[in-house]
Amino acid sequence: MRLVQISDLHFGPQFQQEVFERAVEEINDIKPDVLVVTGDITENGIVREYEDAKKSIERIECERKVYCSGNHDYKSTGYLLFKRLFDPKRVLEFDNFVIATISTARPDRDEGEIGYRQLIWLQRTLSKHEGKKKIVAMHHHVVPVPDTGTDRITVLDAGDALRTFAYSNVDLVLCGHRHRPWFWRVERLLVVHAGTLSSLRTRGFFANTYNIIQIDDDSIKFSLKVVGGELTSFEEFRRKSFEESVMPED
Repeated sequence: MRLVQISDLHFGPQFQQEVFERAVEEINDIKPDVLVVTGDITENGIVREYEDAKKSIERIECERKVYCSGNHDYKSTGYLLFKRLFDPKRVLEFDNFVIATISTARPDRDEGEIGYRQLIWLQRTLSKHEGKKKIVAMHHHVVPVPDTGTDRITVLDAGDALRTFAYSNVDLVLCGHRHRPWFWRVERLLVVHAGTLSSLRTRGFFANTYNIIQIDDDSIKFSLKVVGGELTSFEEFRRKSFEESVMPED
């Protein structure tokens, strides 16, 4: 399965139309099996932003699309518009894979939260899919991301979330929110963060990006694609990022 993850489009004042158009062309050439949108589709959660986003994302040629809501999408009672326009599916099943989405956004709050009931739902849902690759998609991050400044807005129940992921044998967690591509390995769990696809506000890595993830029975390979630029492995990207961040000794 080839999966493309895009995040933090921010339709509104900081949205870059030309960058988005280029990304659509590139993604359509990739022909992904699944498109995962990990939140902050809009900037202010208002009707016009949602309508523009809906029409624009529909131009990405992929039958299976998974949507997560972000904190910006929930502004101005945007949570009502999100449910109406994007018809989010909580579980997407394949022969050998399953994707479950978690809502971490709360109205007019920047920080995220999963909640006890949702974690119980996730655990029970994933228990029905033993033997499959298990993917969880969400907006907020469960592990802090470097080069993003002071971080007080991981999900409030990150510890409980990581325990649930580990107990449920989750293979891959997809996050957005910080506008900074990165990945961590936590025990056997792979956590992949997407940068911003089309917003002016980049962090740490100053380019608009999206993720390409190839999932097979025995492996998960993931790459970082700069919109209009190079494709690189996340391992190489993270290595270079670390080397650049280390200050030389005097």
